[in-house]
Amino acid sequence: MSTSTEESFTLLCVDDEANILSSLRRLFRPHGYKVLVAGGGAEGLEMLSQEHVDLIISDMRMPGMDGATFLAEARRRHPDTVRLLLTGYADMESTVAAINAGQIARYISKPWNDQDVVLTVREALERKALEREKARLEALTRSQNEELKSLNASLEEKVEARTGELKIAHEKLKQSFLTSIRVFSNLIELREGVSSGHSRRVADLARKIAIKLNFPATEAQDVMLAGLLHDVGKIGLPDELLSKPVSHMSGDELGLLRKHPVTGQAALMGLENLRKAGSFIRGHHERWDGQGYPDRLSGLAIPYGARVLAVANDFDALQIGTLSPRKLKLDEAVAFIQQNRGKRYCPQVVDALVEVLGATETAVSTGNELSPSSLKPGMVLARDLVTRDGVMLLAADFVLDESLIRQLRELEATEGHRLSIAIRPAQRSA
Repeated sequence: MSTSTEESFTLLCVDDEANILSSLRRLFRPHGYKVLVAGGGAEGLEMLSQEHVDLIISDMRMPGMDGATFLAEARRRHPDTVRLLLTGYADMESTVAAINAGQIARYISKPWNDQDVVLTVREALERKALEREKARLEALTRSQNEELKSLNASLEEKVEARTGELKIAHEKLKQSFLTSIRVFSNLIELREGVSSGHSRRVADLARKIAIKLNFPATEAQDVMLAGLLHDVGKIGLPDELLSKPVSHMSGDELGLLRKHPVTGQAALMGLENLRKAGSFIRGHHERWDGQGYPDRLSGLAIPYGARVLAVANDFDALQIGTLSPRKLKLDEAVAFIQQNRGKRYCPQVVDALVEVLGATETAVSTGNELSPSSLKPGMVLARDLVTRDGVMLLAADFVLDESLIRQLRELEATEGHRLSIAIRPAQRSA
């Protein structure tokens, strides 16, 4: 979504502390939002009755009417308004109550990180805009259906036009679904520290391997989704366990860790579109020789997508030091995978990994390094775009548009150092 649409959104910030309201106003005004402020719940409700508001940010602890009560009432009066809650760690019980009563989209812990808050608001408003566009398209479809009932002439042309609108709506829904999965994957990675970006790298590599193995398009997407969510079962694990290499874990710690594939599958069972990905998540720690977990499957009994995910996951884990005592270099990680071909890993998947890495090296070696100011819409990334902190911003093969280019330029200005972006030469004229 283009950032130019931000100018059409209005935010309402509710807090009894004037300095907090001033901070939020300063934070959001540069992004083109109209920012309204209220010093308490009653004042906030009055302002809602007078102004159209797209998103509310409310503090939890306020005299008179607390945040939970205010957001519940705001939901009753204005159900389409996105609701976010500011809360401290000591308010978790109240936060749960606010989530249940006010159906808030997210809660933001104090003290907050400015960039995280801006991204949270932007993503929430993007989802709102997508819902608004979906409703518009559905209304348009209904209108066209009524028109078709009354018109006999040009029937074929009208049906074709309606089908085109439905395809657009379906594609938007599909993109909204994928965006939601990526957002959820990002939330999972907030706990992973040194592993930040791991799920996105695994998803990208697994998708490329699946394509190399001629997976059907839908199954290749399931593999990619499984890569994004393969660590969802680790959400409840202790922080110290997540940061410890597997080789340094005690028996009890390994026991806890080995529950996460089953937990991850169970978490996705209620979502029909993710059931296939859930089966891949359950099996991504099985081994070709039958010595894996949780079901000790072997060989072809392991789902093909799980075999792909196992190789992609371990290849990245070896390089970030969560599988081995030390971080391996890329060639060392490749050697480890190849040495375990036919033991830990499916031979065909290992061979496909080597081919994918070879193609990636060729693309990178022939690519052009450009700064954000030289980018043009339609250009394609030759390799992953990663920050100095190791966070992957965009995956290889991503097609740039005007919105992303603008955001990359803003990021370069904010960070204060030059970004170097590898672009495929063939796409420079796009």
